[in-house]
Amino acid sequence: MSKQITVGLAGNPNAGKTTVFNALTGARQHVGNYPGVTVEQKEGFCEHRDYEIRIVDLPGTYSLTAYSMEELIARDFVVEEKPDVIVDVVDAANLERNLYLTTQFIELDQPTVVALNMIDVAEHTGKKINHERLSALFGIPMVPMAASKRRGMEALLDTIVKVAETGEAPQVHPRFGTELEEHIGEMEMLVAERGLLTHLPARWIAIKLLENDSQVRELVEESSPDAVGILAATDAARAHLARVIGDDAEVAVADHRYGFASGAVRQALHYDQVERMDWSDAVDRILVNRVLGLPIFVLMMWAMFEMVFRFGNAPMAGIESAFEALGNAVAALVPDGELESLVVDGIISGVGGVLIFVPNIVLLFVGISLLEDSGYMARAAFVVDRIMHHVGLHGKSFIPMLIGFGCTVPAVMATRTLDTRRDRIVTILIVPLMSCGARLPVYILLAGAFFPAAIAGKVIFSIYALGVLMAMAMALLFRSTVLTGETTPFVMELPPYRMPTLSGVAIHVWERAWQYVKKAGTVILAFAIVMWFLMSYPKPPAAVVEGLPDTQAAHYSLEYSAAGRLGRALEPALKPLGFNWQIGTALIAGFGAKEVVVSTLGTAYSLGETGEKTSDLRTALQNDPSLSPLVAYTFMVFVLLYLPCLATTVIIWRETGSWKWPLFAVGYTTVLAYVVSLIVYQGGMFLGYG
Repeated sequence: MSKQITVGLAGNPNAGKTTVFNALTGARQHVGNYPGVTVEQKEGFCEHRDYEIRIVDLPGTYSLTAYSMEELIARDFVVEEKPDVIVDVVDAANLERNLYLTTQFIELDQPTVVALNMIDVAEHTGKKINHERLSALFGIPMVPMAASKRRGMEALLDTIVKVAETGEAPQVHPRFGTELEEHIGEMEMLVAERGLLTHLPARWIAIKLLENDSQVRELVEESSPDAVGILAATDAARAHLARVIGDDAEVAVADHRYGFASGAVRQALHYDQVERMDWSDAVDRILVNRVLGLPIFVLMMWAMFEMVFRFGNAPMAGIESAFEALGNAVAALVPDGELESLVVDGIISGVGGVLIFVPNIVLLFVGISLLEDSGYMARAAFVVDRIMHHVGLHGKSFIPMLIGFGCTVPAVMATRTLDTRRDRIVTILIVPLMSCGARLPVYILLAGAFFPAAIAGKVIFSIYALGVLMAMAMALLFRSTVLTGETTPFVMELPPYRMPTLSGVAIHVWERAWQYVKKAGTVILAFAIVMWFLMSYPKPPAAVVEGLPDTQAAHYSLEYSAAGRLGRALEPALKPLGFNWQIGTALIAGFGAKEVVVSTLGTAYSLGETGEKTSDLRTALQNDPSLSPLVAYTFMVFVLLYLPCLATTVIIWRETGSWKWPLFAVGYTTVLAYVVSLIVYQGGMFLGYG
């Protein structure tokens, strides 16, 4: 007796599904109704390689939402009957529109085969489809065929049998961008923890809840005693998404599905003749052009950093003046002594030295948010993908790198979207080389102090560019040594262009800027106090400093302190880089948080002053004869490359499940920072820039 395979035959209306059904089953078919509804159900049978294949012709549908009877029937058949194979019939001449349904079958994690029907029509219009490439990008088999001419029928049946025998689920799953993925992950975890609807994929349930799918909400209400809490969490997530992205979650999910399909088609479809383009395609022809795409991306990044520096100067100066006035006022009210020094030199100089950069941080996040919300960041990944392939990665790895411009912690977490552990580890290791927002205050401080305003923005841009170049170089090294293997194909998700909403940008900027301010009020405040104590104690014997001029006494006391001794101990190793002991002390403190580099310098130079206190750290740095533009640039390079902050180190451990990788990241970045900084400084000295 032959074995049986059950196939669900699905597809968009007018995709040729009926023709495929008739070609496969011939006269062996019958018509009835689906149980409980009057919608027609067609079933048929055919035999192939000792298998009897039962084919159920599902109603033609554009999606698997809960809006129409046809959609519900198609989805319920897949969910409840769990056929051995889903065959999704796609009109090869209209790939993007038809593949939207395919993405939803993939989300259900069912063994799926795509029948690229009417391939002859597509070829007649000049379209050449690389079905093997498309198959790799979607992670499911795709069979080119023309059912009306019985072309490809044997290959389709062979593929059905092979997939049924292996039971292989889709190898790729569409992703929905940082904001949506964060909430999908939270809902997925909630669904898994509560043991909801265990016969269904937890990720699919999470997506459907965020889409506000009425049927899935009903299933949750029926299956969970805590349904009220789960649905309340769902509604809260949907409300947050609506505020941030300016659209309903369902619309955003649909956009990303279309973006997934669009990105795949762009890589697998070629034309023998000029196609008719809409305005989005016309813009893409420029922004993702092989020749123009990369220069345009570099130009946009350069313009963003120029904006950050130039427009941030005026409000930064205002905040700086306010903290200087605050410091002078406190100094006038509090009697001279340790308390005054702690408050003025430690807290106000330390925390104030970080908070003055809030305008720059806000401007940076405004720029990043505009690029993300408009849909350009996905295009940037597409452009960079061609370069990433040369270093053993692909454009999907560039997304966490872009997120790293804001903060390294969520950037490391964003590597969860990568398909293989090897790609995740490589990307995690190079993400800390991207300049996070915490490093920006260091760059702005040094660039503003040692370079003319006309070139300061360009200096900062060069540091960001160096970070990207070093990340590429290290990725190539890791992929050719400790983490070798094939580069996996993936779909470039190209969401539609959108006009960024004021509310969306405002929420993004507020959330990120508030994290920065909150860190200044907690972590940096604590570090500022700790560093003040380390720089103030122990005190030198009174007999030693007695009779010394005030300036010499202040500097001697600072060097005698615990921090000063540590800095002095490091000075021989840092001297080849042009660094003094104050810089060494600041670099050590920077392991806690990179912003602390600035606050530590502020405390060090404030404690080194005598007479009237000053909060103008730039002036203090400029007055230090051991510092110069070359030393400042080398300092920026070191801050760019050296060890990740404590929070990033912990999150690397959590994401990799081992202390081996965070310790490796700390070690290799520190060695890299030293070597590159040595080359920069000694090279500059050799060229006469010292």
